[in-house]
This record gives sequence, structure tokens and C-alpha cells, in this order.
Amino acid sequence: MTRSLQAVAYTRPSALESAPGGRRLGLETSRGSTPTGFEDHPRFFAGFLTSPQVAAAGLLAVADVAAARYYQPQLRASLDPVVTGNGDRLRFESFSGCGGVYARLDVLAPGLDGDEIGHGTTNVDVNNPLREALSRIGTDDPLHLRVGPDEMAVTTLDGPVVEKKVPLPDRWLRGFAEAQVTAAGFDLRAELPAAEAVRFLRSLPRGTVRGRSGGAQWVVPAGRGLRPTTRPVPGAVCLPGPDRLIALQRVLRHATALRVYGPPVTGDTALAGAWEAVLPGMRLTLTLSPDASRGFSGEGGVLDALATDEAAEDAELIAVLLAWEPRVDVGELAAASGLPAERVRAALVRLGTSGRVGYDTAEAAYFHRELPYDAGRAERHNPRLRSAHALVGAGAVSLDGAIGTVTADDGHVHRVRDDAGTLSCSCLWWAKYRGGRGPCKHALAVRMVRRGARAEHKNGSGSPNGNGNGNGQATTTTPALAQVPAPAPAPAPAPAVERREEFLEVRFDGGDGR
Repeated sequence: MTRSLQAVAYTRPSALESAPGGRRLGLETSRGSTPTGFEDHPRFFAGFLTSPQVAAAGLLAVADVAAARYYQPQLRASLDPVVTGNGDRLRFESFSGCGGVYARLDVLAPGLDGDEIGHGTTNVDVNNPLREALSRIGTDDPLHLRVGPDEMAVTTLDGPVVEKKVPLPDRWLRGFAEAQVTAAGFDLRAELPAAEAVRFLRSLPRGTVRGRSGGAQWVVPAGRGLRPTTRPVPGAVCLPGPDRLIALQRVLRHATALRVYGPPVTGDTALAGAWEAVLPGMRLTLTLSPDASRGFSGEGGVLDALATDEAAEDAELIAVLLAWEPRVDVGELAAASGLPAERVRAALVRLGTSGRVGYDTAEAAYFHRELPYDAGRAERHNPRLRSAHALVGAGAVSLDGAIGTVTADDGHVHRVRDDAGTLSCSCLWWAKYRGGRGPCKHALAVRMVRRGARAEHKNGSGSPNGNGNGNGQATTTTPALAQVPAPAPAPAPAPAVERREEFLEVRFDGGDGR
């Protein structure tokens, strides 16, 4: 399993301090991306939180997810949350060590009272003393929030520095990015008022079996609430591992509503879903993978988009047009780029898998942010995508009408059938998942070759069969391999004179979807 060591550095630890007229919450930032390029410690906001207790509880919930492994929870993980300034709001994101739970706290304009909100993305320090201090906030006395260095602080790293180093596997990076693309397929399924939300969440089982998160449950809207159902009927919502919603307990007493999002029910397999607590001036959203034992990186629903040259080129163009918008408008991007709306959406999927956009289910729209990790590296190293490219490069694919034949290295022959654009395969992967976790490597390879053949024919370099021999039997066609749009390189901390280092040897898991 490929992994890298992620290092983040702060000028000082984040802290909650007493001050005349209230308290001051200073959240320290690491090196990150801004509209003007990389900055060592970008500053995004200075002002007051209008609901201090709610904000403190929401930040703790995001930190809880960052420090959790819901599958085999006795093994701890810890990685600082990501903060994004979108000009009109602050977003705090985290991803569980098991790769199956994504959390985001959106602090909207009504939740903030102060200076203009900046633009950019970086890590924010959330340490144990800060967590303890936030948990003791019990009143709504004025709370001043600063995200980034103090105006009077020396911004160069020539003083004490707190540095944390965490190993990041590719599949964890892929999961963090792919959770956004998965959420783009969700619709609002139910909205519960505060009392029903409290009743429902408190009724969920909290125990686990053998140290593992519980299995999937199904619920359906019933009146103003939700009721359990034994099977996934139309309109049902999947709750895969109810105990993975435990972080919502932090904000439950402040919630004014609970919204549930999910994809359409198409069978009896477990589905991903998003659960959003509506708070005064804020929203806390937890997105759950379909199974607690595997993370988002194994879902593979975006592999088709990654396998095309067109989407790669479009993504490079769309990336230039993004400007840290809190809500990406597909129509505006289409007009500015000259691309059809469907190609803009495909480009956003591509950018999502490389960590360059997130998805807000409440607004049904992507938002611009640049993860402070090399998520594009994980995209390039996707096991199924790599294997498919290898099959194409080895000439292992041949086409005969709607049937594609793939000969593996061990001599096994797999047949891929194209039924109105939907591919099925004779391999064990397809037999097990039936496309529920995306295409297998054989189907991906066949799709690459078909697209390459169509491109050659369109350019006048081949026959209608795409192979130039006119005999109705297409030979292997190897298109140019899709180039991943280069994301901004992972931020690296600047040198420091004096450092206090914390080496966090943690484990991050999640199915890799081979």
C-alpha cells in the first residue's frame, strides 16, 4: 500500500484564552493554498461567533471524526481538520481514519460577525488541550474567533513551531476526495424537525459487535419522522452503521432540524448517505460510506471519468476558472469555458477526485477548495485504473461488436458486454458487486479502447470499426492514456529554527476496491 508522510507545521498551538470582554479562540493554520498562491500561514477570519456553544460543539464533532476509526475502533487515528475560506463562509472538514466517514461544519454568514472572510484552504490545529477547553464552553458569552496568525504575530517561521507528521495511504486520500463525488449523486430524502430528530438519533443503537461498527439499517419517512423498515423500499434511506452518527450527539441539543440525503434505491445493497444537522448559523454534515468495513476509496463510481482524455483536458480548463466560489454554478462555467454543461459536470467529477472541489448536499452544488494533500497522487495510483491502463498497454483487449474480450496475464479470458452503454463482465468482481462499486478493470480497459477507436474514426484515421482493417473485427486500440490534471503540489512547511515535533504513528484503513 502506497503512503506518504504528511507534515503540517504551526507557529503555535491553537488555544482558547480568556480576554477582557470575553474569550478568544485562536485557530492556527498551516501552509495552504490561496488565490495568490501558497502561503505559510494564511489568515481567513477575525471576528465573533454569534453562537459560541454551537460552534464549539460543531468543531468538536469534526475533530471527533478526524480522530476516529469506526471499523476496529480500538486503533486510533488523528489528523487535523481542513479549513476553507470561501468568502462568505468558513468550512471545517475531516475524514475518519477508517476512510468511511466524512464530516464538514459549514459556518455560514449568520454565524459570523467580523472582518471579511478570506479565500483558501489549509490545515487547522486542533489539539487535546483545545478540545478540552472547547468542551467546557457552557455559555454564550462573547467568543472571538481568529483563523490564522494574529496580526501582531511574526509570520515567518523563525520561532517555536509545532509540527505533526502523519502517514497518509493512497486509499485514504482517494476516499477523502471521492466522498465528495459520491455525495453529488444524493437528493434530499427526509427532513425532521428538532424534536423528531432528537428522538430518532437517541433511539439508534450505540454498541458494536466484536469491536466493529454495526451493519446497515433502512428507514423510511413517516409523518414528521423516520421509522425502520426491514427492506429497501422506494423512498427508503440507508443508514450504514448507525453508531457512525455518534458525532451528531455533540450538537443534538442545538439542532433545529435533521436532513437526510441519499441516492435512489435500486436494489437491496447498502448505500452511502449524508446526515445534516441544521444549526443556528451553521450546518454539520456527516457522510457515511455504504459499509463500515470499507471506505469510500473502494466505491469506484468515478473511474469512468478518470479514464478519459477529454475529461482530463476539460478539468484543466475548468480548474483555471474556479475562484474559491462557495457555490460552483455549472451554467456559468459552461458559458465561460465554452463547454457543454455535461462536460463541465464530468470535469467537476474529475476535479473532485483530485481533491480540488468539495460537494455541499444542502445546496446541491460543488464548492472550490484545494485539499492540502497530494490527492492527485492517489488518483494516479488508483489500483483498478492502473490495472486497466496496463491491460490496454499490453494489447490485452479486443473488440467484436458489443463484446469486448480481455486476456489477463494468467491467460484467463474475460468477456465484457456493452448493453446500451452499461458494461458487464464475466469476472468475479462483477459477479460479486454487479457494478455497485464501479466498473472492474476489464470493463474500464474495454471502455478505454472503445473511446480510442471512436476518436480515431472521428479523426478519419480508422474504419467504422475503429481499427482500419474493415473486417468487422476490431483489433486492440490503445488510446493515449488519460493524463490526470496536476493539482497544486502538497504544501510543505518552511524551515524552522526550533521545532516541537509530534510523530503520529497511526493507521488509516478502507477498501481499495481492487
